[in-house]
Amino acid sequence: METEMESRKRARLEEEEVRRRNNVYKVAVVGARWPALRELEEMVLGTAQEEEEEETRKSEEEEDDEELVQSEASPSQPPPIKRAAWLDEDDELEEEVDMKHRFRSNLMRGDAESTMSKEKVQQRMREDFQKSMGGAPSWAVSGGRKSPTDEEEEEEEGNQDDLLKRTGTFVASSDSLPSGILKMKKCLHANAARPSEDRLSSVQFHPSAQVVMTAGLDCSLSLFQVDGKTNPKIQSVHLDRFPVHKACFSCHGDAVIATSLKNKMFYVYDMMEGRVTPVHAVRGLNEGRVKEFSVCPEGGALLLTGTRGYLHTLTLKTKEVVSSVKMNGEVSGVAFSHDGSKVFASSEEGEVYVWDVRTNRCLNKFLDDGCVRSTCIATSPNGHYLACGSQAGVVNIYSQEACLNSANPRPLKAVMNLLTSVTSLTFNPTSEILAMASRAEDEAVRLVHLASLSVFSNFPVSKRKFLHRTFSMHFSPHSAFFSLANNKGHAPLLRLLHYKSF
Repeated sequence: METEMESRKRARLEEEEVRRRNNVYKVAVVGARWPALRELEEMVLGTAQEEEEEETRKSEEEEDDEELVQSEASPSQPPPIKRAAWLDEDDELEEEVDMKHRFRSNLMRGDAESTMSKEKVQQRMREDFQKSMGGAPSWAVSGGRKSPTDEEEEEEEGNQDDLLKRTGTFVASSDSLPSGILKMKKCLHANAARPSEDRLSSVQFHPSAQVVMTAGLDCSLSLFQVDGKTNPKIQSVHLDRFPVHKACFSCHGDAVIATSLKNKMFYVYDMMEGRVTPVHAVRGLNEGRVKEFSVCPEGGALLLTGTRGYLHTLTLKTKEVVSSVKMNGEVSGVAFSHDGSKVFASSEEGEVYVWDVRTNRCLNKFLDDGCVRSTCIATSPNGHYLACGSQAGVVNIYSQEACLNSANPRPLKAVMNLLTSVTSLTFNPTSEILAMASRAEDEAVRLVHLASLSVFSNFPVSKRKFLHRTFSMHFSPHSAFFSLANNKGHAPLLRLLHYKSF
């Protein structure tokens, strides 16, 4: 028997049906009498057929809502398992994996696990990953419902993906060298094909070819092709009973000049003809030995460092001194300006002289700020900076313009990262890096970022001792490589990844 509620519902539906039929009949009668009125009513209220369709649509929506509520109340069913698109027969083979390899040794939990099956290795890697992530990430859990937060994150990631699909450059890479961390890679030693049997005293890259030269106390000069992988030897020249104190390429790179520790004689090695020429005497030179020198940027001349403050200009064509200048105290360092028109020379007392090359006139003189004993000096290729090193380990970086015009210039920065005497200073060709080193201690090398006047924090590399005591440093013509000469007879080579060309 039907209940009272059902009977009331059925009666209400019958009444609504009777009322609807009466309305339809009245509309038909009125429409027959006034057709315009009927058309207006259909336009505003719709026809009877449209009303029936609207009621049917509402009832279907109510049924869908009831089904959705029932599905949410019932426990979720796991999604159907998808079958693989193809099967690889090699995956079914049971293969033992060698766990002693350096990429997999960290997965071992004992000597008994020297070999493991592929399934166990995958499980061990999965466990390690989940442990490092603090549990299984949500994207790795199948069948779980996503929270609103996850959906928002997915929507945001989708927007980012859409952004990346567009064409055009959003962020352009900077051409200037960034500070803080220097991106670099350690390469095979530059002279690995022929290590020196004694201390290396000089290392220098060729000004135009992809070649590096090394020289040392084993009485030899060696040339190597630089590729960063094998660095094959090109040629090696032995100088009988002549331990090399300093060796440099000529201005155009067609010759190598080498001096020794206690000899007045020096050698010129002509690379084009393969001929070694000893220079026993220099006309007009009254010095007991020829040890320190600098190559003039204009070519064809050398600037020899003499005793008692003398600087001598020597022509390579006639092997004679054409001019000399004298400063107070012993000369501790010499550096040419970028155009070769001026010479910056420092004395052991800390005074810096600026000489005009053509007239031999002293343009300016100043005292290196806070210097007790000067040791070396260097100028930047772009003509902006001057660096002065001291026995206390301090390197003062000046503006060259201030050094030319002021009697008491103030340094832009006093770098105090070295604790022993500064013995080597060199700028890279783009004037973005200043390398400074001390031969008194191992690893006593620092690289300064000149734009920010800060030291790169990742050089030298901690816990990897490979620099040892450095006697010479040099950058390749476009700064892609950096090499050092140390007391172990090696020339460590570094690839600076910011620079693309050799």
